[in-house]
Amino acid sequence: MSSVTLRIASLSWRWPTRLVVVNILLVVVLACLAANALLGGTYPITFADLTAALRGDSDAVTRMIVIDHRLTRLLVAIGVGLAFGLAGEIVQTQLRNPLASPDIIGFTAGAGVGAVLAVLISGSTAAILFGALSGGTLAAVLILGLAWNRGIRPGQIVLMGIGITMTLSVVNDLLMTTFTVNDASDIAKWLVGSLDARSWQDVTLVWIGLLILAPICFYAQFSIARLALRDETAQTLGIRVDRTRLWGFALAVLLVALAVGAVGPLPFVAFVSGPIAHGLTRTMRPSLLTAALVGALVTLGADTAANALPGGLSLPAGIFTALVGAPVLIWTLFLQTRKRLQ
Repeated sequence: MSSVTLRIASLSWRWPTRLVVVNILLVVVLACLAANALLGGTYPITFADLTAALRGDSDAVTRMIVIDHRLTRLLVAIGVGLAFGLAGEIVQTQLRNPLASPDIIGFTAGAGVGAVLAVLISGSTAAILFGALSGGTLAAVLILGLAWNRGIRPGQIVLMGIGITMTLSVVNDLLMTTFTVNDASDIAKWLVGSLDARSWQDVTLVWIGLLILAPICFYAQFSIARLALRDETAQTLGIRVDRTRLWGFALAVLLVALAVGAVGPLPFVAFVSGPIAHGLTRTMRPSLLTAALVGALVTLGADTAANALPGGLSLPAGIFTALVGAPVLIWTLFLQTRKRLQ
């Protein structure tokens, strides 16, 4: 297999050529979708209008549309997609199971319940991020505690996580009954996953979080990737399996809480990012960057589809991520079933 090698002084990195090409193509497609998000829409913006708005030389209406609406929505969509993609690849790699994504095993559901509870208690959306972080952390601790059996067993975590997810969905339904009709409608739309009315505060929170967490994820990629092997093999390579899994879960919970706090629990983005990335690269070798780019592409693509409906109709982006994720889930279940029967 051909590879691309990057050398800086005494350091060198080698990547398969296909992996490099796939990542470049994903960036190009993402850039095209980003340009469409900024220039398209019901109020057409020319490239000259866009550059003028970015320089601060445009009229007030154009500046409001570009800077305060489209650009914030675009940056949040990309940031949230990157976070979900990273979290999904980390968890699926560590548990060696494509079904073990944060939105399947309870991390995302816990963050969602925590965020809703924070809104209910505080009466405002200011505490959503704190609630999402608290809820995701408590869900992860509960899952790990119930699944612990002289160590972290991947199969038990998946089973416990599915059970916790179902339980938290019931809790969420109970919490929804305490809101007024109007508030319940807004919360329900947020729980599906919506990128409407994003602000620069959301952009700041998402991207500061990514700037802190993403380098840690890439630094830990070597150890996390070894967990794709059998536990015994990883231990012979010097990896502290349980400790590495705990660190990986902590990173995944923080990334999920960051994304959920911004746009709600977008379904299936974390789940589909890894399998699609591996399908494109044609390798089972973990790649956090590819999965993150796929997550950003799925999220931005879903938001683009949500805004392209005829008649000015606008739906939450989560409906379209579900349309992508549901067939992938069915196909993954089919493959897992065939693998067990062989």
